[in-house]
Amino acid sequence: MNMSKSKLTLAGVALLTALALPAVSGAQNASANRADASRQPVQYGADAGEYTPDGFSLRGRAEVTQGSNRLRADAIRGFTANGDLTRIEASGGVYFVTPDQSMKGDRAVYTLNDGNVVVTGDVILTQGKSVLTGNRLVYNVRTETARIEGGGANGRVQGVFYPQGN
Repeated sequence: MNMSKSKLTLAGVALLTALALPAVSGAQNASANRADASRQPVQYGADAGEYTPDGFSLRGRAEVTQGSNRLRADAIRGFTANGDLTRIEASGGVYFVTPDQSMKGDRAVYTLNDGNVVVTGDVILTQGKSVLTGNRLVYNVRTETARIEGGGANGRVQGVFYPQGN
């Protein structure tokens, strides 16, 4: 058996093990994970899934966690290159949640090398009581910054901001 087949077999066993385990709980130390979420391992689970030569596919209550960040959707695909996870695509009822913010949309693409999560389609970003809506949101897991673009029918980003403490 050559090295690439053994890596594929090991990754397939890891996927099946992850699918059999319950979802990861929030009992992790949030402050330790927040500052370095992009360097944390990626864990995933779903009702059903499969391993493919170029990654994995999850369906039904699909969830990916990295540190204290959580991505949920109806379907999630992970893509690998040279044995490394490079991109995650989520579709259908997408939620991306961090300790401080929650993002909702129709689709999301997380590119691991730059730390960007791009959420599209009727996007809602909430932070505390503050809410922004638009069509496209780019959130960076390393800098914990968000940029929202393009609004609804009038093409404007709309929102309500509440100062801290209110």
